Amino acid sequence: MYEYKESPSGERPAEAQRGSAARFRTRVSATGTGSSPMGGAMGPVLHWLHDVAAVTLLKARRTLFQAAVLFCVLGLLLWVSIFLYGSFYYSYMPTVSFSAPVHFYYNSDCDGSESELCSFPTANISLLKNDRDQVMAYGQPYRISLELELPESPVNEQLGMFMVKMLCYTKGGKMVSSVRRSTMLHYRSTLLQTLSTFFFSPLLLTGMAEQKQLIEVEIFSAYKTNSYQPTVGAVIEIQSKRVQIYSSQLRIHAYFTGVRYVLYNFPLTSAVIGVATNFAFLGVIVLFSYLQFIWGGLWPPDQVRIKVMMGDSTRMQQRREEVKKRMEKDNSQKELDSPRVIGSLNGASDDQADDTVVAQSSSTSFVEVNATEADVPNSEKDVSPDSVLLEEIDQSETTLRQRSGPAKSL
Repeated sequence: MYEYKESPSGERPAEAQRGSAARFRTRVSATGTGSSPMGGAMGPVLHWLHDVAAVTLLKARRTLFQAAVLFCVLGLLLWVSIFLYGSFYYSYMPTVSFSAPVHFYYNSDCDGSESELCSFPTANISLLKNDRDQVMAYGQPYRISLELELPESPVNEQLGMFMVKMLCYTKGGKMVSSVRRSTMLHYRSTLLQTLSTFFFSPLLLTGMAEQKQLIEVEIFSAYKTNSYQPTVGAVIEIQSKRVQIYSSQLRIHAYFTGVRYVLYNFPLTSAVIGVATNFAFLGVIVLFSYLQFIWGGLWPPDQVRIKVMMGDSTRMQQRREEVKKRMEKDNSQKELDSPRVIGSLNGASDDQADDTVVAQSSSTSFVEVNATEADVPNSEKDVSPDSVLLEEIDQSETTLRQRSGPAKSL
């Protein structure tokens, strides 16, 4: 047993404090050892869950970004398709119908006691919208008619038939077409007029109905304007001095055929087909552009890579110098190794001839090397100048080895 004495101040000695701390650490370690297997098993799981969550979040962000880009591209393509179809419809489809009020004028300088007019009622009508645009498109047939609102007066009933004349003119005032049509009031017997007046008397008394007839006179059934001489106006004349008219309207209606007939009579179906066609065409263009940007084309060509080794000029010069020195050394060594014969003049001359042949062969080899280097095409030098130089060196060495001197005899 370890005994200790307390100090007068009531503090434990240092040894006792260290012992108690050691026992406390032992308890803590024993307690932690029991929970270490669970902590060791949960650590990798938590790391795995963290990695899976990070990867899933990254994929979700990427997918969301791609979906947003795709949605924007599709919306832009749809808007452009609608705009193109609307522009085509506005430029291709002419004015369907046009109506203008007809205000007749006549001379009033004659005797006013007579019931007849001083001249035929005449009206001048402009066939331009806003005094600039043509009402009738070139080559398009139009139906032109005149609506006359005539009262059922005794004068008009006794008038009978009368003529309506129309003249079309160009910008310079030149007449391009002229036509005349006849018309009259519809016949109604006295009994029918009496019954109609009796039954519609409340409306007639309140002013909600009138005793009048609306007569439509077809002037042109298929009128076409000329592109070289477009029609800009018309003159309408009622060839009767006794006619009585409430009001009048000139109506122009286009008579469509072919594609224009389909566009006018089936507008919704035509719009769906037109927008879908534009959308498909623009989608194909965008797809090809994407493939060109990503892959370099729909069918990218095989990429051929050529590795070109470019040599330094200084390095090549050093190699040439080394090759020349080595060849000179080989020639000198060969001269030393060749046997020297002291004998007759013929032998000496033969040795001199042999030395001359060897010298000539060595000089010829140098010339061949230089000539070969000079005759090499630029493309070969660009591809591998080092390989060309090595081949030349090998060829020169092979030539020197194959050149053997003549046989010498003592």
